[in-house]
Amino acid sequence: MSQTIGLTKLSYSRVWHHVSAAAPHPTLSTQPNVTPPSLGRLASRIATILMGKHKPTWDPSTDCGDYVVVTNCAALYTTGNKKWQKTYYRHNTRPGSLKSVTMDVLISKFGGAEVLRKAVSGMLPKNRLRDKRLARMKAFEGDAHPYKQNLVRFSGVKVGTEGWEQAVKAIREADTQRL
Repeated sequence: MSQTIGLTKLSYSRVWHHVSAAAPHPTLSTQPNVTPPSLGRLASRIATILMGKHKPTWDPSTDCGDYVVVTNCAALYTTGNKKWQKTYYRHNTRPGSLKSVTMDVLISKFGGAEVLRKAVSGMLPKNRLRDKRLARMKAFEGDAHPYKQNLVRFSGVKVGTEGWEQAVKAIREADTQRL
């Protein structure tokens, strides 16, 4: 029996999650299994995972979030005319130095990953943990990324792909038979 009362190091272990910006999602999409999730819905879900709010041990003052690997950022889905009308501003505190750029120009210059990073950054709390949390989001324009070995798997099947729920059920049944 453990004598430790409260939160242990095991409860703060970090898991790697994979999110595809181009694949339809059953709960995040406005039209389930038809359109991919919009930029805002995707960013809010990523921000929740980065903060660790999906865990029962969540605490606002501690950094207990997970890693998120986002692929296919080049195909970010936005509704309406946001791609051409949404404007991003930056200023270096000098008079007359306000610069503005629209989303389509930002995507052509830096890619969809930068637009997603700005959206997630705006949804994270503005405190000293923000940069550390944002650094755990790894965004890529295509399908290829170097973190394939880190993603959560059950019996070699990656979570989120077809058949992963059956793999979990098989593991649970084997465990109940063993006990």
